[in-house]
Amino acid sequence: MTAESAKAFRDLVNLTAAELEAWLASPESQSVGWRGPGMSESVGHASGRAIVAILRSAPGKLSEAQLRHMRKVVGFIRRHRAQRPRGDITRTRWRYSLLNWGHDPMKSDPI
Repeated sequence: MTAESAKAFRDLVNLTAAELEAWLASPESQSVGWRGPGMSESVGHASGRAIVAILRSAPGKLSEAQLRHMRKVVGFIRRHRAQRPRGDITRTRWRYSLLNWGHDPMKSDPI
C-alpha cells in the first residue's frame, strides 16, 4: 500500500473503532447492504468489522489482506459519495451504507 493510499484511508474513514463498532451493533446498520445467497451478513457490515480490526492494529503490523481491504474501502467510499442523494441524508440507506464502511458524510462532507 502506498503512503497516498494509507492517507486516503485515514482521511475517509472518519469514525473511530469504538464509534464504528457501536454503529455496527445498531438495527440501522444491519438493515442495509448487499447479501449474497446464504449470507447472513451484508458485505458492508462485514467490511465494517474488518475496518474496526484495522483501526485497532498498529500501523506497521497490518497484514496484506488488511492493506488490500484498506484500498477496497477507499474505492467504495469514493464511489458511494459520488452518488449522494439530494436533501436530508440523516436517515438514508445511502448514509447507513457509508457508515458501515467507516465514513459518516455528516461529519466531513461540506455538500
